[in-house]
Amino acid sequence: MSNIITRNIPNSITSCNLFCGCVASYMAFQNEYRLAMLFIVLGAVFDFFDGMTARLLKVSSPIGKELDSLADNITFGLAPSAIVFSLFKEVHMPSFMAGISEYVPYFAFIISVFSALRLAKFNLDERQTTSFIGMPTPANALFWSSFAIWIIEDSNLIHSFNALYLLLLVIFMSLLLVSELPMFSLKFKSLSWKSNKIQYIFLAVSVILLGLCGLSGLPAVIIWYIILSAITYKKA
Repeated sequence: MSNIITRNIPNSITSCNLFCGCVASYMAFQNEYRLAMLFIVLGAVFDFFDGMTARLLKVSSPIGKELDSLADNITFGLAPSAIVFSLFKEVHMPSFMAGISEYVPYFAFIISVFSALRLAKFNLDERQTTSFIGMPTPANALFWSSFAIWIIEDSNLIHSFNALYLLLLVIFMSLLLVSELPMFSLKFKSLSWKSNKIQYIFLAVSVILLGLCGLSGLPAVIIWYIILSAITYKKA
């Protein structure tokens, strides 16, 4: 009995991630962006611990790997798509897009498609053991959830940021998910400066951004992550 329970602990944690993703998606469709972000963050916490638990208990399994990808695509693919779908309906629609205005929000689900491609690629790509190739789906989901809050709660931005800009941003971030841009991981093998210089620089600037801007600074943190990864890649 204990072996059965032990084998199913990681999958139960993964299922909690999936549950959080479903709730986040519902909240996004209800324009409850802060609650949607909360459940995305909770999903990310469960996503972090399911793999760790599987390794600690030595109960990794093929079904766990597949379940993890399915849960991730809901929490970090569908949920941000739902956020952007709702956001499209709240931002200004340029006059030249008026004829297709009712269809434009559906472009938000491009994020789900590219997130699925990203996750499938990650499962097969042996290069991504200590770092990433392309934007990680949790970072993308955190960007969109915090970006929506930033746009909606800033009266100036909600009137100046239109659907065309949002569509272009969707395309850019989606392509970044499947790009060949190497992006560093925040996993620390030691605490030494030499081994983790990039991570320490990233965290220091991120703390400053969040300290100055609060939650509104999180989109800037993700952009900083992209820029620093690109700079590091150029120097390699």
